Amino acid sequence: VPMGVLSCMKYLMFIFNVLVFAGGTCLVGVGVWVAVDPAGFQDIVAARAVLRAGAWLLLAVGIALSMLGFLGCCGALRRSRPLLLL
Repeated sequence: VPMGVLSCMKYLMFIFNVLVFAGGTCLVGVGVWVAVDPAGFQDIVAARAVLRAGAWLLLAVGIALSMLGFLGCCGALRRSRPLLLL
């Protein structure tokens, strides 16, 4: 495999992981917003219990995606197979 292809793959993996990290961060932001000020979302979701559970779910998924994206970025830059597999 030519060296240019490996370099391109490294940067593509880094960009993909940055997008995953950004998406996870956005989910955390929305989850915090819903948990702190649920009044804006009460029109969309009628049941308060569903709204509270949705906020916690957004937070959990967002934190998991942020961690996954961060570890993937580190793994892509350092060419660390264990970090990429994690």
